[in-house]
Amino acid sequence: MAEKKKVELMAPLKNVQSLNAVISNANAVYFGVESFNMRIFSDNIKLSDLNEVVKICHDNNIKAYLTTNIIIYENEFELLDNVLEEANNSEIDAVIIHDLGAIQLVKEKGLSFHISTQASISNSKSAQFYESLGASRLILARELSLKQIKEIKNQINSAEVETFVHGAQCTSISGRCYFSAETCNNQEYSANRGRCVQPCRRKWRVYDDQSNEFIYDGVFFINAKDLCMIEYIPELIEAKIDAFKIEGRMRDPIYIDEVTSCYKEAIVAYYNNEYNQEKVDDWLKRLKKVYNRGFSTGFYFGYPKGSEIQREYDGNISEFKKIEIGKVLSYYPDKKAAKILLTKGKLKINDEIYIIGTNTNTYLKQKIISLQIKQKQNLVETPLITSKNNRIAVGILVDTPVKKNDKIFKLGKKRSRIINTANNTKIK
Repeated sequence: MAEKKKVELMAPLKNVQSLNAVISNANAVYFGVESFNMRIFSDNIKLSDLNEVVKICHDNNIKAYLTTNIIIYENEFELLDNVLEEANNSEIDAVIIHDLGAIQLVKEKGLSFHISTQASISNSKSAQFYESLGASRLILARELSLKQIKEIKNQINSAEVETFVHGAQCTSISGRCYFSAETCNNQEYSANRGRCVQPCRRKWRVYDDQSNEFIYDGVFFINAKDLCMIEYIPELIEAKIDAFKIEGRMRDPIYIDEVTSCYKEAIVAYYNNEYNQEKVDDWLKRLKKVYNRGFSTGFYFGYPKGSEIQREYDGNISEFKKIEIGKVLSYYPDKKAAKILLTKGKLKINDEIYIIGTNTNTYLKQKIISLQIKQKQNLVETPLITSKNNRIAVGILVDTPVKKNDKIFKLGKKRSRIINTANNTKIK
């Protein structure tokens, strides 16, 4: 009997380091190249590296999806044709698009395609239309409730349905926002071209010229909290959603690693009948350690309320931050060990560190199981090493190869932030 099809977990890629961060957890990844994607300010994958990236994915049973979902103008089809040709040659699994002209070009090349959330598919008629064009997957509008998602899923035949489960939420939800372009007075910074400067994350003063009052006076009043659906994985799977998407192509590999790990564990726990509140609490604790603006359930269970706006801060509210503590001096493949230079803080057995390349693709989350220092020409095991403002060479075991000058990080607690509780918001 064939195994029941399981939900696909999609991780975002900022660069090849991000791929190394999710290689054991994601079923699929999505990423952009230098052109035609909604995250131009991210590192992105070089077009010349596309073949290598897709090969790494396929060698690890991971599907690779290329995002080409911005608005396309008349003079850009030659460049788009070149990008799609390279995607075809690399055997990409699908491209993510929404422009009808781009769909036509993709179909001519015989590429599989997914309809981006930019298309704002919010009803079954739209879903059936894109399905009739040949779309293999529909990434539904983010404004939909779980009930509406179920209704659309029940009205289509072969196309899969994909929804977001975690990450940043745009104040315009599915996109098509001109706020950035307007505030910059320049269409080059349009969100629809992948160049949003995120003005919605700033403090604003909103003045009502009829009442001669400020409705908002220096408040992050449109700074949406992040989506987090880790508590509702059973409901989403049982709604027959085919793919769960994690947002975060601008995020650090540590973020992508931790978020993908949590959701993979949650999905596995569901299928193994091991999903429980204790696990949920642990996943939430871990998700709160990495970058977040606070958590929301978006539109899944009704329209978001005012409480789902992060009014205190524009950025990360996690109590933890990434702290650089040293660098790799050398790697010994025969011993699967590295010599590192500890320049700050301390290391002890069972600590978790991150080794990340500056000019390399290294990404390794490593638990410390052995520490060695040199004393009188001999290597001595020790349970704890402190730099004490001195640079000290340390030997550690590592699970995968690392390279000279790769940087070493730990997650450490931030200093407590004093939250301003004064009521500086007037709402009529």
